[in-house]
Amino acid sequence: MFTGTLPFSATSRPYIALAPMEGLMDGTFRELLTAIGGIDHCVTEFIRVTHQVYPEKVFYRFAPELKNGGCTRAGTPVHIQLLGSHPELLARNAAKAAKLGAPAIDLNFGCPAKTVNRSQGGAVLLQYPDLLNQIATEVRKAVPSHIPVSAKMRLGFKDKSLAVENAQALAEGGIQWLTVHARTKLEGYKPPAWWSWINTIRMKVKIPVLANGEIWTPQQAHQCQHESGSDLLMIGRGLVATPDLGLRIKNPDHTPMTLQQNLALLKTLAQSLPDLTDKQLTDRLKQWLHYYSMHSAEMQNVFDRVKKERSREGFFAVLQSPIPF
Repeated sequence: MFTGTLPFSATSRPYIALAPMEGLMDGTFRELLTAIGGIDHCVTEFIRVTHQVYPEKVFYRFAPELKNGGCTRAGTPVHIQLLGSHPELLARNAAKAAKLGAPAIDLNFGCPAKTVNRSQGGAVLLQYPDLLNQIATEVRKAVPSHIPVSAKMRLGFKDKSLAVENAQALAEGGIQWLTVHARTKLEGYKPPAWWSWINTIRMKVKIPVLANGEIWTPQQAHQCQHESGSDLLMIGRGLVATPDLGLRIKNPDHTPMTLQQNLALLKTLAQSLPDLTDKQLTDRLKQWLHYYSMHSAEMQNVFDRVKKERSREGFFAVLQSPIPF
């Protein structure tokens, strides 16, 4: 039985968690975004558990924050995310992460990637409520009682017919909260997100439910809260595209970051990645700019100007030149 305190128990609302994004949301990126503010906790990229209990170095690679009390330098807790289908192995790895100082353990039942689903991980498990329950039960038993265990799921694999049953199976397994991405695996990331389904699930379980999916603006955040009935939010792409989105949602009087302030973050990121080759670095910067540009015509203009640059000097030379709009 859990004996600790939930992270959002005494936190002002809305509560905003930074979603894990495979291939992007690493320790460097978490440091950058949490330094801006408005984020209450983060979740690591998933650690795929297949056949072993990982050595400490693996956990430290995915969560360098473990060496800082489980928090980013801004003081934002970082929860360790595990993905797999073997209850005992997941439990043993969860216990290892907890021993290393993880503030919380999160179980991934939402990843839609074909390679992950083919190896019986992520959203494919939403076809098997009993297995979800077994995993949650074993992990909860293996983790010290003061450390929370949570899970993230989609509304289903092919359809939404098991959405409530899956949520109940996880809750009955002893997790402390559930994050629901309001789309099925087959719906991927295409709009809309079915926020009202989160409310349906929320009414059927006795644990807090975080709402996730298609939150790009403060207006969408407020609408999500209204339809889902939850003021606990998890945001991924929206925070990448608008780094101060959390502050905008929490404080209507917040002055949005300017274009130049956003561009300056690219330089900060580059300085945090000194060991990358020019191509690796510019690819990483372009990846972020791509998300930036999804909801900003100004950033789309910038992205169009730098997308062919392969050297860091050329990349930043373009950013420093006048940008016509």
